[in-house]
Amino acid sequence: MTGRDRVPGRLRVAVAAPLSEENAALIRRLEPRIDLVVDHSLLPPMRWPADFSGEPGWQRAPEQQRAYEAAIDSADALYGIPDVDPAALARAVRANPRLRWVHTMAAGGGGQVKAAGLNAEELGRVLFTTSAGVHGRPLAEFAVFGVLAGAKDLPRLNRQQRDRAWSGRWTMGQVSRQTVLVLGLGGIGRAVATALHALGATVIGTSRRDVTVPGVSTVVRPDSITEVAPTVDAVVNTLPGTEATEHLLGKRFFDALRPGASLVNVGRGTVVDEAALADALDSGRVGFAALDVFETEPLPAGSPLWHHDQVLVSPHTAALDASEDRLIAELFAANATRLLDGQELVNRVNTVEFY
Repeated sequence: MTGRDRVPGRLRVAVAAPLSEENAALIRRLEPRIDLVVDHSLLPPMRWPADFSGEPGWQRAPEQQRAYEAAIDSADALYGIPDVDPAALARAVRANPRLRWVHTMAAGGGGQVKAAGLNAEELGRVLFTTSAGVHGRPLAEFAVFGVLAGAKDLPRLNRQQRDRAWSGRWTMGQVSRQTVLVLGLGGIGRAVATALHALGATVIGTSRRDVTVPGVSTVVRPDSITEVAPTVDAVVNTLPGTEATEHLLGKRFFDALRPGASLVNVGRGTVVDEAALADALDSGRVGFAALDVFETEPLPAGSPLWHHDQVLVSPHTAALDASEDRLIAELFAANATRLLDGQELVNRVNTVEFY
C-alpha cells in the first residue's frame, strides 16, 4: 500500500474500513475508474456484517500503522472513516491535501464528521457522504414491529405467558385505525411511512420543508409536534442527532401525548430525553416503547429502561442486515461515478448541522 502520483480521470480510493474481497471486486466492477487501495491485513476482522469497528482490542503493529496511514495519505477518497475514529479522520484530512471525499459507513456519519473538529477550510475542501438509505427497509420493519407490539400490548402478553395466566379477553389496538407520527421524512422516515400506510395507518410526518410524501396525510414542522401529540397513537423517531433535535421528545411532548401511546426510536438516541421518557412510562402517558438507540451506548446498567416491563430494548441492531455491506459498496461506487463525472453526490453531509 504505497503512494503514487494521481492518474487523470481516475479516483484513488484508500479502504479505511473492513471490506470483503467480494465487495471490493464489486466496487471495481461497478466503477472501473477506481484504483482501490486495500490491504486486508491492515483492517480489523469483522464480527458480523457491517462491523466496521471490528474486533475489540485488535491493533496494528507500528509498521502496519505507518502503512495504513501512508495509503490514506495518498488517496483522493476514503472508503470509511479511519478506525471509525474522529481524531483519525482529522489527521487524514490535515495530512492529505489531495483528499476530496470521505464516505462514512453510518447513516448518521455527520456526527462523526462533527466530532473531528475540522475547520471551515477543511470542511469546504473535502466532501463527506453517509450511507443513509441503506438501512431504510430494515429499520422500517423494526418500526412496524414496534408499532404493532404497542397496539397488541406485547408486554401484557409476555407477562401473562410468563405467569401462565389465562385472562379474560380484551380488545387489542388496530394499527389500521391508528394515527402515527413519523419524525423525519428522509430515506428511513419515508420507508416507515410507506410501510405503516400499507397497514392502513394514518401517518403524520415532520419536515422543515414543504414536501409531499407518499403515504403521509399531513406534514407538520418539527416545532409543531406538541400540537399534534394529543391526536396520535404512536410515534416513530427517525431523526438524526443534531443540536436542533436533541431532546425534541421531552417532558413537554410526553405531557401532551395521548395517554398510552407507543414510542419507537430508530433514529438517534439523543432525540429522546430518557429521564422524561422513564417518567412518562411510569405515569402511563407512554404505554410502550421499542428502543433501538439510546442517549448513551451501550445502555448503562443503571438505566431504568432495562427493567421497565413496558420497554423493549434492542442493542442498536435493528438496521443490521446481511446485505448491508453490499448495499454500502454499491452506494459508494455510484457516488464515485458521480464524483468522476462532475455530478452532485447523494447523501452529502450538511457541514453546518452535521446530518
